[in-house]
Amino acid sequence: MFRSGLVSVSFRHLSPAQIIDVCVQARVSGIEWGGDVHVPHGDLDCACHVRDLTTGAKLEVAAYGSYYRAGVSEEEGLTFSAVLESALALGTPTIRVWAGALGSEQADDSYRSHVQEDLLRIAYMSAEQGVSVATEYHQNTLTDTLESTLRMLEFCEPAEMKTYWQAPGGLDLETSLHDLRAVLPNLSNVHVQHWVDTPGGRRRCPLEDGQQRWSRYLDLVSTVTHDPWVLIEFVQNDDPEQFVRDAKSLHRFCSEANSHLPV
Repeated sequence: MFRSGLVSVSFRHLSPAQIIDVCVQARVSGIEWGGDVHVPHGDLDCACHVRDLTTGAKLEVAAYGSYYRAGVSEEEGLTFSAVLESALALGTPTIRVWAGALGSEQADDSYRSHVQEDLLRIAYMSAEQGVSVATEYHQNTLTDTLESTLRMLEFCEPAEMKTYWQAPGGLDLETSLHDLRAVLPNLSNVHVQHWVDTPGGRRRCPLEDGQQRWSRYLDLVSTVTHDPWVLIEFVQNDDPEQFVRDAKSLHRFCSEANSHLPV
């Protein structure tokens, strides 16, 4: 089973109420709320208000996209305690974080150790409150490659750290499937988008155009034992109507996903 939703930072220009209206229209099940605009760290009144708006619309809080950078944010004035307090007020089961601020090729062993120790610390802090922590599979962090992600997960295994997954740019389908398969035991949620690499840079395209890839990805994700969130993040032209169309495509991809098909 999949649970479909939206990452709220896809529409930073919309209010929480407007985002909820779009999600209801798109018939998704939940929202990953961002900590940069919609649910600012430490603003507990806002977190409670957004939680009540979400559940009042019969949607779930899928996660809290905190943008906390392990090994970095505490030194810049953002404490994880503030992040965790907001997460608890929001009623989220998962806090999404970033593994530092350097890519794996730029990070030396000392930097990696510093980031991993902080990830372990915040994962234990959250677990004590019944909340999980998951890193984002993202460039310019220590989870920018499969090898580096697995190394991080192994270090943080005692605290049951999880990871998101999203299709990396520049990789062919089979390599992407290999990477996804490798992180399945630690998979939290999936960020969904269809971007195409062009000479002018990455271009956002309708999700329908990515059916070949996303049908294969979701076939594989359907083999996990829990019910992951598949969350649309960013859409063509930042258009809410495009999100509604993408959600319709995602619903169809999910319904067609079959774990018994070869992947």
